[in-house]
Amino acid sequence: MLENIRENSQGVIAKVILGFIILTFAVAGIGGYSSSVDTSVAEVNGEKISQQAFDQAYQAQRNRMAQQFGEMFDTLSADPSYMANFRSGVLDNLINEKLIDQSVRDLAIRVSDEDLKKTIREMPEFQVNGAFDNNRYLAIINQSGFFQSSDFRDYLRVELTRRQLSQALVTTEFSLPYQAEQLTALQSQLRDVKYATIAAEQFKAKVEVSEQEISEYYQNNQAMFENQEKVKLEYVALDVAEIAKTVDVSPEEVKTFYQENISEFTKQEQRRVSHILIEAGDDQAAAKQQAEALLARIQAGEDFAELAKAESADTFSGENGGDLEWIEPGVMDEAFDEAAFALTAGEVSGVVETSFGFHIIKLTELVAEQIQAFADVEQELMARVSNDKAQNQFFELQQELARVAFEFPDSLDDAAGAVNAQVKTSDWLARSGNPAPFDAPSVIDAAFSDLVLSENLNSDVIEVSDGVAMVVRLAEHQAADVKPLTEVSERIKAQLTNEKATAAAQTLVDELVAKYNAGDSIDADLTQVGSQFAEQTDVARFGSAVDTAIVKKAFTLPKPTDGAISAATATLANGDLAIVQVTAVKAGEGAVNPALAEQKANQLAKETYKGYIDSLKADAKISQREAIQETSTF
Repeated sequence: MLENIRENSQGVIAKVILGFIILTFAVAGIGGYSSSVDTSVAEVNGEKISQQAFDQAYQAQRNRMAQQFGEMFDTLSADPSYMANFRSGVLDNLINEKLIDQSVRDLAIRVSDEDLKKTIREMPEFQVNGAFDNNRYLAIINQSGFFQSSDFRDYLRVELTRRQLSQALVTTEFSLPYQAEQLTALQSQLRDVKYATIAAEQFKAKVEVSEQEISEYYQNNQAMFENQEKVKLEYVALDVAEIAKTVDVSPEEVKTFYQENISEFTKQEQRRVSHILIEAGDDQAAAKQQAEALLARIQAGEDFAELAKAESADTFSGENGGDLEWIEPGVMDEAFDEAAFALTAGEVSGVVETSFGFHIIKLTELVAEQIQAFADVEQELMARVSNDKAQNQFFELQQELARVAFEFPDSLDDAAGAVNAQVKTSDWLARSGNPAPFDAPSVIDAAFSDLVLSENLNSDVIEVSDGVAMVVRLAEHQAADVKPLTEVSERIKAQLTNEKATAAAQTLVDELVAKYNAGDSIDADLTQVGSQFAEQTDVARFGSAVDTAIVKKAFTLPKPTDGAISAATATLANGDLAIVQVTAVKAGEGAVNPALAEQKANQLAKETYKGYIDSLKADAKISQREAIQETSTF
């Protein structure tokens, strides 16, 4: 199998959807490659997943969910159980990525420099009017947190190797025509349904709930009535944005910054090149001789563009006269770059050998280097200088805060005075569902740590996010406890009443269904409980004409026969019960949807990929830090 994966992974780059990277979230993964922090939240086959990598993935996922679900996510995030599962999912994804990276190394899957460059040039995010634009490329990766293009290339290389492995695993999956036909027949099937609903509410009047039952339910389900452990914190915070408001910047400082960083305001010369490529194949000498013959024809006056159309092995550019559009240093092969950037406008190179073969290069356009005037960028530079000074002050104050908070661990007063800040007090905080900045995992970990909670000392400096840091100490502590029975008694009584009413309704409905399946009429029985049969023809599997629970039950029942009734019970979302009978099953007449075959193949592909991950986990040695679960905010 491993050999098949290795073979299937080759050449996949051309099949990759180039826009798969969402650059706005890309920065969340950078720390995973560059962090030197010695803490870890998990270890996979001896390789650690750092706390920083987890925090960044956590925050990125949290931001994405907040953007996608808005207020609904605010509600979900207040549920400790939901958030614990969510946080566990983030860690599980990081473990899966680590396993995939290890598998990629074991299988010797590689992304060559040329494939990497080609991918970058073809990514639509970096194109203007269909052509690669170096300025847009640099601007976008900088906005995404990649301040060196090499950082982005490293990040992209890892993502592409992962994608190659996943492509190799799933590209062999396909669905057969009969599967799509079967799925279409099932989805388009129609059923005639006869049903009667019985309200559970009418049974509540006869329900009795004793004090003993309430007490027993309370004792057996105390987890439902817990008050979370909570803390109030005293804290001293540093915020670079607030510091920036107090920073003074002189005109001389701005001019000096401009001069020292003039390269940032310099638009590099741009070169548009065309080329003719002769692939080397098995006979390099013959290929080189062919290229030299073409060069001689060009030097003799033949049109470069026409020769490119007729002779170039690069058919894509050849159709456009060999045009490769605008290039930047470092994107093309080193030998190609050296030749292209030595040409003057209109000049043709000699024969240039690269890993692709032999090239003849022509410089068709040249735009000279341009430097932005100081006046055009002065306001921008003033903001940057102010931010830089604020950052420097922030780091100095952060070090001072750490020093004084450690030297005087029984109070924050000295630390606050040292950094000219105030000691503030938070509201009650739990392990999840807190407002910012107390929702950050690093803050939660510190707030409920032994150092703060048990020893009652100042915490270490907590890096909440870029430009925000704080030290906390315990102000008040509320241990987890169970709400008193008197507080939840009515809630329990209502719950038990509902359960008993539904159970009574279920008992009656079961009796009626048994009677009905035996061939007896139950119309009079239904009348006694305020119900009667209703009929609906041509009910679709995903239709909305009838309650969803009734439809779902109807499509699980067997086709009726002459000698037997096909009926059963269903429980509705509101606790009511229903008797459901299928009186006819009709074959669907819908045409096979071509998309169904693709859907089936995608389903099989997901199952294959999950199976591969599961197999890696089964053979792996994985350990997780318990604190991730204990202090979970997901």
